[in-house]
Amino acid sequence: MSGIFTGVGVGPGDPELMTLKAVRAVRECSVIAIPVSDSTLEAPVYEHVKHGTKAPEHSQVSGEKCGEYLVKCVAYQIAAGACPEAAEKDRIFLPMPMIKDKERLKDIHELDAAAAAKLLDKGEDIVFLTLGDPTVYSTCMYVHKRLKRDGYETRIVPGIPSFCAAAARLDIPLAENRQEIHILPASYDIEESLHLPGTKILMKAGRKMGEVKRLIAGNGMDAVMVENCGMENERTYFGVQEIPEQAGYYSLLVVKEKKTGGKEA
Repeated sequence: MSGIFTGVGVGPGDPELMTLKAVRAVRECSVIAIPVSDSTLEAPVYEHVKHGTKAPEHSQVSGEKCGEYLVKCVAYQIAAGACPEAAEKDRIFLPMPMIKDKERLKDIHELDAAAAAKLLDKGEDIVFLTLGDPTVYSTCMYVHKRLKRDGYETRIVPGIPSFCAAAARLDIPLAENRQEIHILPASYDIEESLHLPGTKILMKAGRKMGEVKRLIAGNGMDAVMVENCGMENERTYFGVQEIPEQAGYYSLLVVKEKKTGGKEA
């Protein structure tokens, strides 16, 4: 019998926001899939842990390097904080470089799915850890949909998305009454989308923060931002003028029209 591939959302950063179902999925799985954005990982690497070897299998990547990948994986660190049993699981490190070459990415994702399939064929249950929720801009789904296409059993365990956690941290509503919510990837062109009605949530704006700030102010809007929500180095900013020109990758803005006459425009 084939194993099951499960995408597990670990929430935005605070281990206490990881759901009971997500913790149980980690406890019960055989292997944890670790997404690696580091360009030094060119092919999937399987690391034995359950049998005490802690060594990569058939790879030029050292155990020390795998340890570095593990430390840098924010989703794994969150999961380990909520579920210490994560450290006892075998791991498969999957390359997920942050590039925009669609053909290259397609080849890498096929390679990742094939490596996961080999483990599933052996009856191993795999949990792919992802920040926030697996269905929202998650690398997990690139592997998930390929395995599902090939007939493997796949599941998703939802996590608290970063924009909900950010709103809670800022102590504000995202939408009320008939207001709309629009979720936008800020690393792409957002100028036209800023004119959509209601609340605009800009995700992963860090690299283009200066440009994003100017667009928001130039369109007569204001924004609040949380950087590294739920993590030790969390920062909050109330107003576009407070937001720095440069910010980290995990930066999320909530944009609303400025209030006029006591009411939102």
